[in-house]
Amino acid sequence: MNFLVTGGAGYIGSHMVSFLQNLNFNPVVLDNFSTGRKRLLKNCEILNVDLKDKEKLSYILKDRKFDAVFHFAAKSIVSESYIMPDSYFNNNLDGTMNLVEEMKKNKNEILVFSSSAAVYGNPQAKIIKEEHPKSPISPYGKSKLLCEEFLASEQSNENFNYCSLRYFNAAGADNLAGIGEYRNKESHLIPLVLNSIIKNNESIDIYGNDYDTSDGTCVRDFIHVCDLVEAHFNVFKKIRNDKKSFTFNLANEKGYSVLEIIKVCEKITKKKVKYSFNKRRQGDPATLVADCQKARKEIFWSPSKSNIENIVGTAWKWHASLKLKK
Repeated sequence: MNFLVTGGAGYIGSHMVSFLQNLNFNPVVLDNFSTGRKRLLKNCEILNVDLKDKEKLSYILKDRKFDAVFHFAAKSIVSESYIMPDSYFNNNLDGTMNLVEEMKKNKNEILVFSSSAAVYGNPQAKIIKEEHPKSPISPYGKSKLLCEEFLASEQSNENFNYCSLRYFNAAGADNLAGIGEYRNKESHLIPLVLNSIIKNNESIDIYGNDYDTSDGTCVRDFIHVCDLVEAHFNVFKKIRNDKKSFTFNLANEKGYSVLEIIKVCEKITKKKVKYSFNKRRQGDPATLVADCQKARKEIFWSPSKSNIENIVGTAWKWHASLKLKK
């Protein structure tokens, strides 16, 4: 089978490519390499194009048929989205609209969309189900919700079906494939902590210690990236079989505070982590924990690799290997 993976040179996209290759399928990567890295890709066709470039996109995808499109290409840094909101709407929404337009031109009928828990905004329940009200706080979350609404409007086309997958916090690495998280400007908690250890125990900032949580720091639900991409493939099979559209949360259904994650990192690395408290960041809810029973039941999926120590352990091996290569 042939699959198009947009943003395939990014963190989650590269894991999707590796997963498909391990099944002996043919993933084609579409990426503009604004943040993606070719070093994460092996033995696959690469289409270097920006989804906002309608003319080039149309030319490069003309008459290309895929069993499904896995759509990861997006700007995704919440704090940055406040600084440059128009860029987030243009990149995330316009890019998605252009992609779907080309899919329909070429009779490509299945899209698996990388959405986000950011569409929910401040939670009104301890555990978030898919039916939870959508009231995003950040421009990033708003851009993802607009994408979901656009896809829903396209569902009237009987030959187009999709799934919106609302991730909570993807983490970890595929050590066998030798791929993991790598950003020029890191913003995610686990790699920030691990990189601080590698960089001679540089101190990290914890944004807020006055939240209504057990220790005052934000609580988040983490999912291993390999569990995440497996869910994408299960969703593809469900859409193909049922010829319907869906929405699923993807997470581990267990929350960990920032300080609890730091303790796990210290246990795995046997190093002490230095940190200091800073003021809260804009757009950070106190707690984000998912209910994933719908995904468990409907796509026969379970996050088997998402034990927090396995997440941190695989991430640590990846980041340590990067240090050795430098």
